[in-house]
Amino acid sequence: MLIQWYPGHMHKASKEIKHALPEIDLLIEILDARIPFSSQNPMLAQLRGDKPTIRVLSKTDLADPDLTLKWQTHLELEQGVKTLAVTTQQPDKIKQIIDLCAKMLPEKTEANKVIRTMIMGIPNVGKSTLINVLAGRTIAKTGNEPAVTKQQQRINLRNNIVLSDTPGVLWPNVENRHSGYRLAVTGAIKDTAFQHDDIALFALEYLLKTYPSLLQARYRLETLPETAMDALQNIGRHRGCLKAGGLVDVDKAAKLFLTELRAGTLGQISLETPEMITAEMVELEAIRAEKAAKNAARKQRSRSQ
Repeated sequence: MLIQWYPGHMHKASKEIKHALPEIDLLIEILDARIPFSSQNPMLAQLRGDKPTIRVLSKTDLADPDLTLKWQTHLELEQGVKTLAVTTQQPDKIKQIIDLCAKMLPEKTEANKVIRTMIMGIPNVGKSTLINVLAGRTIAKTGNEPAVTKQQQRINLRNNIVLSDTPGVLWPNVENRHSGYRLAVTGAIKDTAFQHDDIALFALEYLLKTYPSLLQARYRLETLPETAMDALQNIGRHRGCLKAGGLVDVDKAAKLFLTELRAGTLGQISLETPEMITAEMVELEAIRAEKAAKNAARKQRSRSQ
């Protein structure tokens, strides 16, 4: 699925981030622990260079704890990257971000110089809640809907650390189609940008393979459905999502399922692994090569005409 939801304030924020980055000493990127790769902004990967970066895996109470640890190990293979896994129910652990900033820039800390940091994250990843904990007061507006924060602000923290907040930013084109679906499943994109049953079927296909027992337990399924559509139909019947004639209201069943999945009602679930992403990147490179070949052939035809 290609992401088409890219409000104007996100475009403005992306330009401001690019302009401010050269003056920043350290980056703090908030990732969704359920989708650590898909919630990374590729723009930041291109612009970061060798700038020290803390990748904070939020919502770990919703994610598979074993996979969260695996992702932390994987992410820290990158030079200059440290990770911290947190939930909004762990304010003391969130405050460790400040100490980690100081440790990653010892020369600034020892010289008692200001450390300029920038915090980034996709919409609805919990960034505003983390900022309020770090500041010790309510500064950033929070909410369960994407795109709550719409302008940048600068916040003074302890230990000579200045934090620049940015709006939650997606990017105009999510090349990896699987990542587009995962962003929608976790609620990073407004529901008006996609069809609920399309997203629910993607999630159910994955859960049938990786977390079948959680599906069976939550929806009291005596046997495991063979297909994602069978599972969605069973969920609809079990939860009374019916239309006239006893037919399942697929859209209503999909909305109910997605709401429960996002809230963690089914259990702690992660939607991607490092191994999956490696395979998907191979697939993406093949797609890019095919597109490049088609563009080159089209240009060649144009020149020859």
